Amino acid sequence: MTDIMNKEQRRKNMKAIKSVSKLEKIVSSELWKRGYRFRRNTKNLKGKPDISIKKYKVVIFIDSCFFHRCPLHGNMPKTNTEFWKKKLTRNVERDKEVNNYYEAKEWNLLRVWEHEVKEDLEETVNKISAFIDQAK
Repeated sequence: MTDIMNKEQRRKNMKAIKSVSKLEKIVSSELWKRGYRFRRNTKNLKGKPDISIKKYKVVIFIDSCFFHRCPLHGNMPKTNTEFWKKKLTRNVERDKEVNNYYEAKEWNLLRVWEHEVKEDLEETVNKISAFIDQAK
């Protein structure tokens, strides 16, 4: 099926989507209940981290297993394979660039997989809490 919009229209539509994933909401809600204060999707930080605390130089990313090619759950779609291969490969490259950027600036960076949150929310929030506490 062909797209009814041209590339520029589609780009503008997709750029307007400002949603926060359910997983981000769940994790940030749990952290907030524990007394942590942070910003979500900070635009002026590289990679727009899902959770950031500038005071402690902490950035946390909650990565989707599909879009960030989780070694356990990432898969390649059967249709439009060339597009998805290029897109997902670029996502992984960008993740590495972002990691290198924060490491060079001596920030504390944590990446959490989607499946970690789904499998054991309590343990994941404990892990993030310990990470933030260590960075203080």
